[in-house]
Amino acid sequence: MSAYEYNWRNRELRHHVKVVDGIVEPTLILKNGTYLNMFTKQWIKANIWIYNDRIVYVGDLFPEKSATAEVVDCKGKYLVPGYIEPHSHPFQLTNPEQLANHAARFGTTTLINDNLLWHFLLDKKKAFSIISDIEKIPSSMYWWARFDSQTALQDEESLFNMDDVLAWIKHPAVVQGGELSSWPSLLAGNERLLYWMQETAKRGKPIEGHFPGASEKTLTKMKLLGASSDHEAMTGEDVLKRLQLGYHVALRNSSIRPDLPKIIEQMLELNLTSFDNLSFTTDGSTPEFIEKGLINRCIEIAIDKGIPIEEAYRMASYNAARHVNLDEYVGSIAPGRTAHINILASKENPHPESVLAKGKWMVREGKIQELPTIINWKKYGIRPNTYDFDLDEDDLQFSMPMGLEMVNDVIVKPYTIEADVSSDLLPSSIKDAFLLLIDKHGKWRVNTTIQGFTHNLGALATTFSTTGDIIFIGKCKQDILLAWERLKANGGGIVIVHDGEILVELPLALAGMMSDVSMDELIKQEKQLKIVLKKFGYHYNDPIYSLLFLSATHLPYVRITQQGIIDVMKREVLFPATMR
Repeated sequence: MSAYEYNWRNRELRHHVKVVDGIVEPTLILKNGTYLNMFTKQWIKANIWIYNDRIVYVGDLFPEKSATAEVVDCKGKYLVPGYIEPHSHPFQLTNPEQLANHAARFGTTTLINDNLLWHFLLDKKKAFSIISDIEKIPSSMYWWARFDSQTALQDEESLFNMDDVLAWIKHPAVVQGGELSSWPSLLAGNERLLYWMQETAKRGKPIEGHFPGASEKTLTKMKLLGASSDHEAMTGEDVLKRLQLGYHVALRNSSIRPDLPKIIEQMLELNLTSFDNLSFTTDGSTPEFIEKGLINRCIEIAIDKGIPIEEAYRMASYNAARHVNLDEYVGSIAPGRTAHINILASKENPHPESVLAKGKWMVREGKIQELPTIINWKKYGIRPNTYDFDLDEDDLQFSMPMGLEMVNDVIVKPYTIEADVSSDLLPSSIKDAFLLLIDKHGKWRVNTTIQGFTHNLGALATTFSTTGDIIFIGKCKQDILLAWERLKANGGGIVIVHDGEILVELPLALAGMMSDVSMDELIKQEKQLKIVLKKFGYHYNDPIYSLLFLSATHLPYVRITQQGIIDVMKREVLFPATMR
């Protein structure tokens, strides 16, 4: 199967027909299994013939020639299509290859991915080249086309301009537009954004919204302007409202919002009986949250809460594929589909004992198969960061009258700074901690304070932010300087320092945003990070998202960005960045 052409070449198609005719042998036969037919919602006993990466036959027959084929007896087993994650953020400490291979261990073999970080890291030529390389891994990887940066940049046009956005929209690996976090700008009359949406729709690609707490009137207007789906339903009533207006709804269970059990209970209490326009998402959860898998865990919750088993598996695969017009390629076990298949011990247990991705064993009877590394990151200049500047005394002057107060993991509101924050060490008796955002190239900075992240931590330094710029949080300027030195030495990542001692280092060797270690090791590092932060007063669930979203302008109320402190609702710069 060629990269980004969602079909096989004519010669390959003729070859597949020859397999059915008995002229060519299958490469793999799954015999005597019971599979879920997505079109009739029935469990059917069948033999499944696979040739390389494609399912070529599903039915009662056994091939006349099978001497060279691998034959696996699936008697007593239940087969379902590989699960689909329709809303993946593959850069949450992880990298796309690492995430895909981990997800596949637990049966999620197709991911539809955010392209935001490619805008920050690579020009479009290199970005298209690297996603072509990613296509070579066993999982199927598709992409969104973002329309905005989800923050306030000093030069938005350099990254989100007409040529670049249209190139992404037209790319065959891109199967949807969005997520549409800039919808207030659209409603305010942003004609360029509407044009991009129209160009997306002309190509038969749906547009995903981002509409938390949206009213019926807002949802209606967004539907009129072209939005197709939304993953921000937070209650059963939210789900029902969106379905009634014609939206496809991805039910979320994420590290920020592990809402799925409650949402399903409320949906069923509202007598929802049609599930055809529902799917599941883990919405870019951090590594620890997905330690035991992605969509498999959503299915388990759905079955446990009373969604019919057949509907739960359709929500996990076929429904998502159909929504983004990939249902002829993934999402079902049927002739012509990519050979993504999960083998289960029972219908009720969605955690597969064996997993096939593009006809290759990812897990075989519980044993994880070793996979070669495909992506050469250095080829694209993605390596540990280097910094040619240092922090000095002027960078650590905190005199702004307004700070940021955390309301939860990701919501921050403004507060008036009343404490004296002019000293080098802030006492634990005050809530305030220093907050510094500094340009990754050393050209500008934004200094303020933050409440709610820590009571008494010396310093946290990280390159893991919306834009890759550097965040410092802490009570002690000397610890901030030490954390900066370690961060530079590591080439990016997260460093925690207290009383001159380095407590945690989580290196992100790929551009300061992504890890290059194993997922198991990364999960250990994240767990240790959380333990230490909680010890020093972080009392929310997800510090990784707290850091990432400090600059994210799709959330209320104020944000610290490249432009300065922004009032999100008014789209005003309250306190501009200082040039260094």
